[in-house]
Amino acid sequence: MLAQPAVKTIGVNGQISIGKQYAGLQVLVEEREAGVWLVRTADVIPHNERWLHQPGHKAKLDAAMEWATANTASDAGSDAILDRLAGTVDHAE
Repeated sequence: MLAQPAVKTIGVNGQISIGKQYAGLQVLVEEREAGVWLVRTADVIPHNERWLHQPGHKAKLDAAMEWATANTASDAGSDAILDRLAGTVDHAE
């Protein structure tokens, strides 16, 4: 159910309160014309994370997350791996 229009006062700091139920949400604010604003809740994705939401990458990430959930982490065999890696390090000075 939509709320009835309410009169709000813009504070001296330029802010308006629309209710605690919206606290912490990100919104898009569009000024349609002078004094007319459209405010909509939105999910904003940082530029460096956009690739995660592309269909091909998202499917791969979802598969990796499923695998990680089904296969618990273990340090079994880590000593052997570290020993093998130590043999590949160039100790030239």
